[in-house]
Amino acid sequence: MVKSATLIISFYNNLGYLQLLLAALEKQTEQNFEVIIADDGSDTKLLPDLENLISKSPLQIIHLWQPDFGFRKNKILNKAILQAKSDYIIIIDGDCVPHPAFIHEHMLAAEKNTILTGRRVNLSQAITKQLTPANIREGYLQKNFTKLVRDGIQGGSFDVEKGFYITSRFLRNFFNNKYRGILGCNFSAHKSDFLEVNGFDERYQAPSIGEDSDIQYRFELLTKKIKSLNNIAVQYHLYHPIQERSQKNLDLFEQVKQAGKAYTEFGIKR
Repeated sequence: MVKSATLIISFYNNLGYLQLLLAALEKQTEQNFEVIIADDGSDTKLLPDLENLISKSPLQIIHLWQPDFGFRKNKILNKAILQAKSDYIIIIDGDCVPHPAFIHEHMLAAEKNTILTGRRVNLSQAITKQLTPANIREGYLQKNFTKLVRDGIQGGSFDVEKGFYITSRFLRNFFNNKYRGILGCNFSAHKSDFLEVNGFDERYQAPSIGEDSDIQYRFELLTKKIKSLNNIAVQYHLYHPIQERSQKNLDLFEQVKQAGKAYTEFGIKR
């Protein structure tokens, strides 16, 4: 287990979802962490409200912003990795709400040369609309999990089974006995691991595939272990329309695999 962590949140414009996320972070069972909001060019008109939210939060928050020149998520994530004060980094998206034990579980399972990855429940639009910072702080999603199950059965939320938080060691091992790849909104590693592959490849400039599949491939070239935290590091994904996969990104990933290099020349150090 590590003693502290830096939580990096990739963010763009949706202040309402960020309020829900920060409310969940206030109720984490582990509080020895800092927060970096990696802001990929949110509207400058939004920034005063964002800074006001940060100033009122009890959390330790750093806001990193870059101008909006299109989708440059990987670039701002790299800046956040360099800025991180902790030697251990957890990465999530700004449209996700972590379970109260989320940070604790990532920190508890941390190992050298090991990348941890959890999974998420995909909430329906109806469930997402019911969430407020106040009821998130009160544990609404955990206390009303049967409602999520019913919503899933009715065709609303999906991957609801990933929201079961398991504490039994036997069941944890049972539900994590198969290989799972990195999920870009729910994974963690030591800062040294990120630096060893030179961070994220900044050539991926479209939503969907890129920051997770690419960096996973390069981690594995260095024989880093990918360890699943399914039903352990639980996360709830807030509703938004599904984005199409970028063919340009897919083509780039094929080039990366053909090159077979763990260290990208288009990352943190250029």
